[in-house]
Amino acid sequence: METVTRRRPLIFIVDDVPENIQIALSHLKELDCDFAYATSGEQALERIRASRPDLILMDVMMPGMSGFETARALLRRSETASIPVIFLTARAEPDDVVRGFELGGVDYITKPFNGIELRSRVRNHLELHLYRTQLEQEVEARTRETVLLKDVIIEAMGELAEHRDPETGSHIHRTKEYVKLLAQALVRQGLFLDQLTPEYIDLLYKSAPLHDIGKVAIRDSILLKPGKLTKEEFEDMKQHAIFGEEVIANLEQMAGQPTSFLKCAKEIAGSHHERWDGGGYPGDSRVRPFPWPGESWPSPMSMTP
Repeated sequence: METVTRRRPLIFIVDDVPENIQIALSHLKELDCDFAYATSGEQALERIRASRPDLILMDVMMPGMSGFETARALLRRSETASIPVIFLTARAEPDDVVRGFELGGVDYITKPFNGIELRSRVRNHLELHLYRTQLEQEVEARTRETVLLKDVIIEAMGELAEHRDPETGSHIHRTKEYVKLLAQALVRQGLFLDQLTPEYIDLLYKSAPLHDIGKVAIRDSILLKPGKLTKEEFEDMKQHAIFGEEVIANLEQMAGQPTSFLKCAKEIAGSHHERWDGGGYPGDSRVRPFPWPGESWPSPMSMTP
């Protein structure tokens, strides 16, 4: 059976007085930990970023960058913001303690300190940090699993509709690539920048395979007809956009709360045959008849809103 090796926790001590670092080490050496140190705030920022410790013991009164300023700088960096900081200082005024916690400190210990108390607090915060890290990793893993499952289901649902219409080939795969390329082209031209964020383009890309899901409700005699559709058959074919929109709307109701993905997928399914000039289908067919292909379209400005 393969054994998993876990590195020992790393405690980083920041104090401009080397003797104070040695005192802290003498009390903490009983812990199963590794240690690193810095004698200034500037040095600490550089070394902490490289070593990524599990806990920081921070003095406050240091020449140059103070402990408070160093803690503030750590909070501004995404890679160090989550590292717990215990202030270990001779400054014991209530305002100093409050400021320490406001700057993200998880504890505030004043000098001179009791060694047993220091070890207990350090051990407790290390355990809390370990549990939180494990929980975050588990949540990230579950999230990746959920996203992967959703993507697979989307592809499967899209292919379900595609397989009912063998003439389409790899239509859904091409469509999502076209959608992505068109959206990126619009961004390069400086258009719709508020809407076409990287996140929304990804949403369009992932929901595009559902655009023809409504075809599962179209009769085979129409969907698989080798020749040209009659006017009545084409009117039935148009309904696949409405069917697809309704299917996804039902999914929204089942979800119990609105989601950006289902909203995007519903809009694509219901409007992917619309035209920029107000033509296409289903348009506003729910309140007026469709013009048959080949007939003149009304001017977009004259259409009923």
